[in-house]
Amino acid sequence: MLSHPHEVFLEVAQRLSFTKASQALFTSQSAVSKQVKALEEHYKTGLFERLGSSIQLTPAGRKLYEKLLQAKQLQQELHQEMSALSPDFTPSQHLLIGASTTISLYVLPPVVSAYLQKHPHHQLSLKNRNSDNILRALLDHEIELGIIEGIHKVSHVTYTPLLTDDVVAVCAAGNPLARRTLEVTDLLTTPLVLREAGSGTLAVLEEALARHRIKLAALPVRVRLGGTEALKNFVRVDTCLAFLPRQAVVKELATGEFVEVKIRNFTLKREFNFIQRKGTENNAPYKEFLQFTRRYYSGKA
Repeated sequence: MLSHPHEVFLEVAQRLSFTKASQALFTSQSAVSKQVKALEEHYKTGLFERLGSSIQLTPAGRKLYEKLLQAKQLQQELHQEMSALSPDFTPSQHLLIGASTTISLYVLPPVVSAYLQKHPHHQLSLKNRNSDNILRALLDHEIELGIIEGIHKVSHVTYTPLLTDDVVAVCAAGNPLARRTLEVTDLLTTPLVLREAGSGTLAVLEEALARHRIKLAALPVRVRLGGTEALKNFVRVDTCLAFLPRQAVVKELATGEFVEVKIRNFTLKREFNFIQRKGTENNAPYKEFLQFTRRYYSGKA
């Protein structure tokens, strides 16, 4: 088992921030600094260089970080093999998972609740970022399993399908657009509110527009907002059209608060995919969580 100071060091090394590490560990910054200082005294060398308001790993810090990642991998494999040999062995596990905004808000809450009820000894930390940032967090070892929209064509990442969802054009019920059926070319003169760069929803829209030889930059975008809920709140008070995942607006469409605006010959679909670094696909309990989630959404969990 990795010692507590080593676990703390890993958090700081992954984030290169004592503040962010303390937030992730739900402890004080002084407690994090104390654990790192204890390791520096143990190894008789500095592990971080302080550069004004930022920090970076020293050569000794980089070496320790690399070895601890390997040790954490071996620890996970040991727990998996011991669990297979001894069914009564149920070590506590802390899963580090990241998911894009739509998935975090609308797809994962029920399955996470069901999973934790089945595995009361497990804990789960869920990062909520856009798809690009979740992929980056996986590659930086901040998370061990991600769920994003689409496939970003990174060679050393494994993609496993989860769900397919529609992206739909919506507006408030009182918006004049609610009574119209649009042509794709109408988007060139229709005020829009869109997600920020790096959003999977935005990427799906851009790909669909390209099939009609329309560039995203040609659209009259009134505002770009970070996050699905921000778009929904803006649509409620403005006359803009928004493209949102159907999963995110099921309730609003059912109550009539939002109206789906039809656009002829313009269908937007996207896939939600699990992502893992190649070579980590068999790590428990991440493999189990992946399988549990897929079963849950196929009605078998």
